[in-house]
Amino acid sequence: MIRLRCLTAAFLVWAVAGCSSVGDREAAASEVATRLHAAVDAGDGAAACAILAPGTVESVAEDEPCPEAILDKDLPRPGTVVETSVYGQWAQVKLSDDTVFLGAFPGGWRVVAAGCTPQASRPYDCTVQGE
Repeated sequence: MIRLRCLTAAFLVWAVAGCSSVGDREAAASEVATRLHAAVDAGDGAAACAILAPGTVESVAEDEPCPEAILDKDLPRPGTVVETSVYGQWAQVKLSDDTVFLGAFPGGWRVVAAGCTPQASRPYDCTVQGE
């Protein structure tokens, strides 16, 4: 009986995790990060805002609607993915000229912060970030 409970619990954890491997999650996070930059580069603010986390949309849209505001954030042009790391519900995608942070939401990965540069021993400085 105990063994069945353990197997049931393990199955539920596996099912809730979405049955996806870390490699699948890394690929999905990388795709969202590069899609953000491609949308901004193409001048498609609506598409860029559609993949931002809700708190990030609110922060970006403080003074003007998000589709216009995101285009004014001076995000770098689309670069190549250098490294992607997934830490549970969070991901970091390092591009050739940017670092993007993402969170896992019910519909998939959403951008929490972008246009981020490391600051020695301090947190990253990001041009786009949520509160």
